[in-house]
Amino acid sequence: MKIEVLVDVKTTLGEGPLWDVQEQRLYWIDSADGRVFRATAQGDEIRAWQVPQKIGSMALRKNGGAIVSLARGIHALDFETGEVQLITDPEPDLVNNRLNDGKVDAQGRFIFGSMDTLEEGPNGALYRLDPDMTVHKLEDNIIVSNGPCWSPDGNTFYFSDTWCGDIWAYDYDQRTGAISNKRVFTTLRGEHFKSSDGSTVDEEGCLWNAQVYEGNLVRYRPDGAIDRTIPMPVKNVTSVMFGGPDLDILYVTCMSKPPLARFPTDSVLGGSVFAITGLGVRGLPEHRFAG
Repeated sequence: MKIEVLVDVKTTLGEGPLWDVQEQRLYWIDSADGRVFRATAQGDEIRAWQVPQKIGSMALRKNGGAIVSLARGIHALDFETGEVQLITDPEPDLVNNRLNDGKVDAQGRFIFGSMDTLEEGPNGALYRLDPDMTVHKLEDNIIVSNGPCWSPDGNTFYFSDTWCGDIWAYDYDQRTGAISNKRVFTTLRGEHFKSSDGSTVDEEGCLWNAQVYEGNLVRYRPDGAIDRTIPMPVKNVTSVMFGGPDLDILYVTCMSKPPLARFPTDSVLGGSVFAITGLGVRGLPEHRFAG
């Protein structure tokens, strides 16, 4: 196994690595500074787009462009012009919230959540954006929504509230996009912070989670047991995604500056995108939003 810095653009709050098999490009975001980045598997040909608000996540669209979950709603991003247009805002009255992590299911629906900006109150929720642009609430009483992803067969949905200490599993109805039968998938064992961040699932059905402020990546077997732990050269790891031509490179984002003063600072490598090779594991292709 080898851990290398792929790109060092000093993202304040790097998040959401997204490998697109169609373009063979890696996307990631700077949540705090409102930027979307793109690069090759080797970290070359870097492009960046500025968005007008903090950004929680993004998904590419089947017909081009992207949808982005900005602080105040889901927007469409045109890569050619850089224009950003509001699609819908599920929380127009919750001014202390912002939208956060999101992923696309196999049917092309975007599942995303919101968070309390002070990371204290259970004011956030989990939503589903259908291709017809209607929004449906799936879960509430969330402090910080994070880590949505699915089992390889699409029948199990994983999700976490960063500050609850657990990662949950749900039954996922692929026909309707409904979730049910919530249960604890695993409980974090962090020494100082039991804080889950972004997740992905590999082709063997194991879940990889970035454990922010602890500086670890943890791979969980489908039964929730820990398979391996990878200490990173930074503490503030935020998310993970497999990519590269063979889907065998694990890309990892992190932050250069924590969002609140009570969280730990990091080394000079904070804000980098890392590439981990030699894991002997492959990921799964990410889906595009069908709307």
